[in-house]
Amino acid sequence: MSEPWVAWLGDDFTGSAAVMEVLQFAGLPAVLFTDLPSPVLLQRFAGVRGIGIATTARTLDPVGMAATLPDLFRFLQGLNPALLHYKICSTFDSAPGMGSIGKAIEVGLTVRPADAVPLLTAAPAMRRYQAFGHLFAGAPGGVFRLDRHPVMAHHPVTPMAEADLLAHLSAQTSLPGALIDLEALAADPQARLRQVVAGGARILSIDCMDAASEAAAGRLLWLNRQRMGLVAGSQGIEYALIRHWQDIGLIPAPQPAGSAGAVAQIAAVSGSVSPVTASQLDWAGRNGFDLLPFDARAACGSDADLATEVGRVARGALATAARGASPLVHSAAGTAGPQVAAFRDALAASGMTPTSANQRIGEGLGRVLDAVLRGSGIRRAVISGGDTSGHAMRQLGLSALVAKAPTIPGAALCEGHGDGTHDGLEIALKGGQMGSEDYFGWIRDGGGPRRERAAA
Repeated sequence: MSEPWVAWLGDDFTGSAAVMEVLQFAGLPAVLFTDLPSPVLLQRFAGVRGIGIATTARTLDPVGMAATLPDLFRFLQGLNPALLHYKICSTFDSAPGMGSIGKAIEVGLTVRPADAVPLLTAAPAMRRYQAFGHLFAGAPGGVFRLDRHPVMAHHPVTPMAEADLLAHLSAQTSLPGALIDLEALAADPQARLRQVVAGGARILSIDCMDAASEAAAGRLLWLNRQRMGLVAGSQGIEYALIRHWQDIGLIPAPQPAGSAGAVAQIAAVSGSVSPVTASQLDWAGRNGFDLLPFDARAACGSDADLATEVGRVARGALATAARGASPLVHSAAGTAGPQVAAFRDALAASGMTPTSANQRIGEGLGRVLDAVLRGSGIRRAVISGGDTSGHAMRQLGLSALVAKAPTIPGAALCEGHGDGTHDGLEIALKGGQMGSEDYFGWIRDGGGPRRERAAA
């Protein structure tokens, strides 16, 4: 096939990059665009097997999604991919009023009609598991059902009170759903698929726990691509497909990806409030990084207030870089820190919506990073926080990303492409709850597989 095997539209930047790295490190050339690419940029990546577009749809309400997603779906559908994938977070971050997965599926079906939409969220390589419809996710303290997960059960924007994904989804769409569970995957998933589709199901939640169920899920997706060419899920979609493609000899087992090599300094910004990120900030502060707080209250004020804070922090970060250390600018250090409480008070007093304020924080951090990179000559960077990554990336003028070196699944070191100053920048996008404690140091060292690092 000369067309892409998979085209994906991601609901945030870090998750979108995760799909690209899964394909790239499996030996299938892939590229992630940060917006609709120009014909010239698209031609630069002619012949790749995977093409994606990153969005910030996870921060949009259903009206915003209906206005934003159709043109992006149509562009990707115009590439004639074997499968069109709406990429969601592996912890199913969504709510009826924000980042609605149900609404996105409805929009996708208007562009690529299908008998039903397979939904595969689990990804065992990332410690995400689904059993009999319920999603489980790993954390530093173990594996938890999603509604009892130490991060997701208390997420500040989309807290998960329900681990049964079809039950959670029922508040977002009227499309009927059905489950293809572990028993069906082990016996005859095709028979189960025919049964539930004949019964009227339009969304098919698929279990996945291990290599065998992952391979069965991948086979089911690929065999039914003609009539179920729109799929939804995490990068578990690509993990399952790759396992099936390897099983049938369509692609060989890949050579292990290596490191990009160590550098003396990197620049990083973080808008995450996750406890995982807090521990990573603590490690970084003890290992050659200079932690510089960004006062998020400025995002609740005027444009001048935000510009003043951006300038203040950028000057401090440039001074850090001049001393030979790595600047790491952060708007929070965990959910319980004084930065978060102060921001919430300022937000309440401002009357601004949380979505608008969070966007302004991300854009402010992106402007800080842009200034530091321009003023220091540093050529490797990290943006931490799924929503932050989308807003901050747009400040750098980068239009495409290609995975370069792995770290934990879903947070690779990439090479950025664009027409401006930052073309060729090495950059990693990391979700808030992802990564080893020494993640920032790992990126400074160039990434690359390390056996002692366990995925979070």
